[in-house]
Amino acid sequence: MTQRFVRPSAQPGASALTSPPRPLHLRAVLASLMAALWMSPPSASAQTPPPAEAAAAPIQNSGLDAPMFYQLLIGELEAQSGRLGNAHEVLLDGARRTKDEGLYRRAVELAIQARAGESALQAAKAWRQALPQSTEAARTLVQVLVALDRPADLGEPLRHLLQSQPANEQELVISGLPRFLAGLKDKAVALKAAEQALAPFESQASTQVAAWTARGRVALAAGQVDTALSLARKALGQDPSALGPTLLALELIPKAPAAEALVQGSLASPNTPAQVRLAYARSLDRRQRLGEAATQLKLALAQQPQLSVAWLTLGAYQVELRESRDGIASLERFLAADAEAKRGNAKQDPEADADTNEAGPHLAYVLIAQAWEHLNDAKAASQWLDRIPAQEVDLAVLARRASLLAANGRLTEARALLRAGAAKGNPDARARLLAEAQLLRDRKQWQSAYDLLLEAMRQSPEDSVLVYELAMTADRLKRYDDMEVLLRRVMTLKPDDHHAVNALGYSLAERNIRLDEAQALLNKAASMAPGDPFITDSLGWVAFRQGRLDEAIRLLQQSHIARPHVEVAAHLGEALWLAGRRDEALRVWREAQPREPDNEVLQETLQRLQVKL
Repeated sequence: MTQRFVRPSAQPGASALTSPPRPLHLRAVLASLMAALWMSPPSASAQTPPPAEAAAAPIQNSGLDAPMFYQLLIGELEAQSGRLGNAHEVLLDGARRTKDEGLYRRAVELAIQARAGESALQAAKAWRQALPQSTEAARTLVQVLVALDRPADLGEPLRHLLQSQPANEQELVISGLPRFLAGLKDKAVALKAAEQALAPFESQASTQVAAWTARGRVALAAGQVDTALSLARKALGQDPSALGPTLLALELIPKAPAAEALVQGSLASPNTPAQVRLAYARSLDRRQRLGEAATQLKLALAQQPQLSVAWLTLGAYQVELRESRDGIASLERFLAADAEAKRGNAKQDPEADADTNEAGPHLAYVLIAQAWEHLNDAKAASQWLDRIPAQEVDLAVLARRASLLAANGRLTEARALLRAGAAKGNPDARARLLAEAQLLRDRKQWQSAYDLLLEAMRQSPEDSVLVYELAMTADRLKRYDDMEVLLRRVMTLKPDDHHAVNALGYSLAERNIRLDEAQALLNKAASMAPGDPFITDSLGWVAFRQGRLDEAIRLLQQSHIARPHVEVAAHLGEALWLAGRRDEALRVWREAQPREPDNEVLQETLQRLQVKL
């Protein structure tokens, strides 16, 4: 099988682990051989000394005798003729005789060119055995072992290679070790090699944090989450502001929620780099904790306001959280920065990729239009949508235009636009149908949405998304038996769908029935998606129904911080109100009401409790 190789090199300044190759040709090889052997002890048949006038610069003849010269010449001629295996054997024999690094290097290169992995390994091991203190020999052996996926023999040469680096570069090289080992298939053996290589550095103050972090990353790749978490904790205990272990802890969060406390401890420092806050914000986003993600983005932008993509992301969060005017301001900040960069008056944001540079402004236009729609200014919303060129109009733009039409009483026209309107990317019928169903639900046309989704589900009964959307619409029509059947159907079609499990558990808690079953369902959902703020809200609500008021308040506050949704605020306010903490309840409700003044859950809660804000 063809092997993957990284050719060795001894070029100064190259990476200790993966240096680029340098080409060798016949003339260059012979010249390098002569140069390599120039300072060897002269043979017994040394020539007559040079003239006296040259005494100031004596010439020492090469120790390369005639038989060796011809042996090497034959090897190179074999290589030039394409007989790479023969050439490899001849030059490797010469290398063993002379212990010349250039010949060992050439023997390895010939084996690589011949795609002969075992021969390359043989030459690299011979080189390492003949010259055990050679950094280049260690580097070459490490590269060949990794290319051949042989981690069991990596530990000792890898340790030597790391120890041979200048003291001021060791930390950087150690930090790159996990990436270098990432391609090895047997992660457990790779971890053992890393442990052996890194052992001397874990006791040195200047490198121990980097070494613990590197070993933690290799442990994580090997599935040893507890070991990785322990090493991250150890490294941050030594240096709470260290970037490497903080990023390791971030990667650990999905598998080890306890790692989040380590990240938060590191972020407590005002000097935390903006890039770390951005990485944490992305982690929070993946877990739907948009409120906390927005907080991290604001802190990052306070440090580096030129990060235009962060303004775009923050604006998107603010629009989603119904902080409409703040969202508009953030998005306009992004558009201004993007325009300056495109005019050449400012540097492009390093966080931006090609897609963001191209599609970012159009996304900002759609989001600003949505924010103005939330503020009941249809004219401003339409003006922002009109900035998008016709060829760039996609389904998201059609959805916003349809929403504006429906708000003006033109629902039939809005539905027709979603069904047949020209859109970039040619969205399929299913995507258009889901957009139409959402439009109907936004306008509280529950029966029409139900009929539309029911017909679609009959045509695609295995489509779990359609089944889930139909279940949620049945809930709004108070068709609870249908809803439960549909949600259990989703759980069968897609057992890892925590949304369906949460929805059924919440529905039972909301109706104050089968609370033990609701608790079991919500515990299951929480184990499937730890930290999801909607599941946390559901857990808080079932605790409220069961009379566990303190626990309910704790969970609801946690959910509200993670994602300050109006319905969560309604639940939290009610729990605080019944706990006698009425000033806090009023504050929560007053802060929530401007986000969505017509929210039915909040209105019903205030009316039932006879509260006027």
